[in-house]
Amino acid sequence: MDMAAAPIVPDTPMTSAPLDGWSDGMHALPAAQINRSAFVAPLDELTNHAAEPNPFFEEWFLSASLASLPDAKNTQLFAYIIGGELLGLIPIEQSLRYYGYPVPHYGTALHDNSFCGAPLIACGHEVDFWRTLFTAFDTRSGPALFLHLPLMPAGGPVAEALREALHEQGRSHAIVHSEERAMLDAELSPEEYLNASMSAKKRKELRRQHKRLAEEGTLSVERLEGETNLALWTQEFLSIERAGWKGAEGSALASATETEQFFTKALAGAASAGRLERVALRVDGRAVAMLANFLTPPGSYSFKTAFDERYKRYSPGLLLQLENLEVLSSELIEWTDSCAAEGHSMIERLWREKRTLHSYNVAIGGKLRRAVFERLMRREMRASKVQGKTE
Repeated sequence: MDMAAAPIVPDTPMTSAPLDGWSDGMHALPAAQINRSAFVAPLDELTNHAAEPNPFFEEWFLSASLASLPDAKNTQLFAYIIGGELLGLIPIEQSLRYYGYPVPHYGTALHDNSFCGAPLIACGHEVDFWRTLFTAFDTRSGPALFLHLPLMPAGGPVAEALREALHEQGRSHAIVHSEERAMLDAELSPEEYLNASMSAKKRKELRRQHKRLAEEGTLSVERLEGETNLALWTQEFLSIERAGWKGAEGSALASATETEQFFTKALAGAASAGRLERVALRVDGRAVAMLANFLTPPGSYSFKTAFDERYKRYSPGLLLQLENLEVLSSELIEWTDSCAAEGHSMIERLWREKRTLHSYNVAIGGKLRRAVFERLMRREMRASKVQGKTE
């Protein structure tokens, strides 16, 4: 079935004052709306009052990621507007395939380098947002069989509101995937945290590696915020990553023009928005390990890290993460998401806490469509052997 035969019809693009005259409810806007000046200020305001931070749906990151998506034309911004205020936002894409199978559905639009799928929702409007979003898809579902919501952090206000809205509407749903990744969430000093995380033997080994690395030249730690030396820093990061195993496998950011441009634009946008922190370990001025963090109080996200593999024997990536423990001293940042794959061998040697993320499939449409959805979910849960629940 051709998904384009029954698309969600976009509203008229915003061209005037921020949201003046817009009706209350959920509006489906073209992805290009993210670049309209009339939309930027309301989205920034929403970002500042969001119940849960998610840098990957902020204007500067969405602009970079949507520009690099080959099928961005199938993506729309679902904006929840009440009283002329933007109170919620989630990018949604139409797809004919679901993990390789010909199953038409809608789903959160996530770039390959987006690591959280929680929509931006103003505090106090979480349940209303979900209720309105689901109702909108009931009446405008086209051929889609369900709504896919990946990488939803468990336990936060957005996820709790999702559960409440699903229960309130008696809406069938399933958790089709769960993962745990390392996070930093403790009321300890950096030194206390390190002592609690690693044995005396491991700490001794790290001190030895630090000493040996310092013998290679003058060892220094660089911390930068804002746009200071950003262009040179970005190119240095891309060069280090491309020179390593990712470059050999063709998966480095600089292995493709699209991802290189995306990364460059994302860092520039984060810096302009006051969201970027850069940390680097240097020997005689040369970077041996680099890290880009997105600061989104009360949390932060370790977006990308790279190290010079010529110094691998000194564990420069882990040594840099020791320096990154300074975030524990911040009065603004309470937790940090590693954005690392579950079971990551390096970061899980140091960070002890876990962040659980669930991916949901949610029923939409009428009785027949929901009956098909429930059969699909039972089949998927059996096939994947993922612990979940279909109601």
